[in-house]
Amino acid sequence: MLAVTTILFSLLWFSCSMAEAQHRPPNILVIVTDDMGYGDIGIHGSKDIPTPNIDALAKAGIRFTDAYVSGPYCSPTRAGLLTGRYPQRFGHEFNLDMSLDYSDFGLPLTETTMADRFKAAGYRTALVGKWHLGFGDKFHPLSRGFDEFFGFLGHSHSYLDPETASRNPP
Repeated sequence: MLAVTTILFSLLWFSCSMAEAQHRPPNILVIVTDDMGYGDIGIHGSKDIPTPNIDALAKAGIRFTDAYVSGPYCSPTRAGLLTGRYPQRFGHEFNLDMSLDYSDFGLPLTETTMADRFKAAGYRTALVGKWHLGFGDKFHPLSRGFDEFFGFLGHSHSYLDPETASRNPP
């Protein structure tokens, strides 16, 4: 009797878990890269650098193969992607100067970000990597709809310690 009860309970729990999973919104992962060519990853035919994890994500997800950036620089491209608008429409068509004199410049606060919209829909949001949309507190990713941020606010960030890199050139 205990075995039958255990099996019935397990089936009931499994069916509830499946039903719950079907009602959950999907996880969404957006990957943006700078200065990468189309053929630089395996899913696009590269044999030079193995990218099995990115390839697996691309095979299991939705790929946008005919998309174009809204600006020729990294900051306007990010602004366009995060707002869904042409950056020229709100004055963000150039890269931001990240010197202290420009701490009051960034993605205009009048613009709603993708993170704002996802958060309003009940998602938790995170940004990992390069921001480059302003470094003043009001422009910080945590002020623009992201719940978590791990990365750097500016541009041209080295991932290597200059001392180590100079002793061990690539």
